[in-house]
Amino acid sequence: MHHEYIHSCPMWSGGGPCLDCTFVISDLLADGMCSLDIACILCFFSFKHVGKLFPCAVMHWFDHIGDGPDTAMGMWIVCPSYCMHNHQNIAIIHIDTINHTAHLIPIFSCHNINSRDVRPHNSYGVFHSFYVNKYAVTLLHGNL
Repeated sequence: MHHEYIHSCPMWSGGGPCLDCTFVISDLLADGMCSLDIACILCFFSFKHVGKLFPCAVMHWFDHIGDGPDTAMGMWIVCPSYCMHNHQNIAIIHIDTINHTAHLIPIFSCHNINSRDVRPHNSYGVFHSFYVNKYAVTLLHGNL
């Protein structure tokens, strides 16, 4: 049996936060990446309602770019999702819908990025789009 630790910590080793990205099951009838969404976990919490415990996560969603993998790289591309007035697309989900961790690779585009400003805790805000690393996922769960 395989298990993973998914992190959402406000301070990690005396530095910035550690916010893992995950695959979230969004369509049980679809195959591969079409059945999954990508989200960054902002925090975990739970609450009780009528005596039942509900473990949840607050997520910042990523949008798929296109209907399939990028033709040049063979990997899906995602970008952080925003609602009206440039607010992050945030939702609360039950943790049972989290499939496993996702490894996102920043897409280095033509705009200048000061490498001194990029840290592991802020890279999701610095880069505009990311490749979904299919090689890390293939090792764990098969092809996307």
